[in-house]
Amino acid sequence: MKVFDINIENLKPYESNPRINDKAVDAVVQSISRYGFLVPLVIDKNNEIVAGHTRYKAAQKLGLKSLPCVKAESLSDKQIKAFRLADNKTAELADWNEELLALEMAEIDENLSDFGFEQNVQAEDFEESFSLPDGDKTNTNAMSIVLSNEQKRLILAAIDYVQENDKISQTFGNTNYNGNGIYEVVKQWEKLKNLNLG
Repeated sequence: MKVFDINIENLKPYESNPRINDKAVDAVVQSISRYGFLVPLVIDKNNEIVAGHTRYKAAQKLGLKSLPCVKAESLSDKQIKAFRLADNKTAELADWNEELLALEMAEIDENLSDFGFEQNVQAEDFEESFSLPDGDKTNTNAMSIVLSNEQKRLILAAIDYVQENDKISQTFGNTNYNGNGIYEVVKQWEKLKNLNLG
């Protein structure tokens, strides 16, 4: 399979494309920005797009000058129409193995919410101990968060609450009041989320 680098101005979207993809464009913009343009477009002999309209729109938003393309020269016009539909439809037939997905997500150190993935936080996640021996930094991470004044006030109030309640510190097994306070905020959020969303 030969990949051609084609000037984006020479590529032509298929005017009768039945796939409505506008909602997916920003997610593909994020994907290309983070990981590069790794999947070529499929085009016909006239440089009309057969598959990859969403990537094409994302590339336009990013201001890319040329795109990697594969030419479907061996297909007839009718086969190209059929392939265009089949290529879009097959993605709808797949499901997720939620157990394996959770394991994969746990090993990824980045936020994938731009791609429609939600951080799966459940009540059971709050049952574990957060003991940390004094001076041990091997199981810690630092975060820098920009907050509004009101958000800062509320989170500092949660930190103050943790400092004033020895029972919470004893449960966590450490004196990281900042982390414990933010943890308490998230714990309350999880309870409210499940209460509101059932």
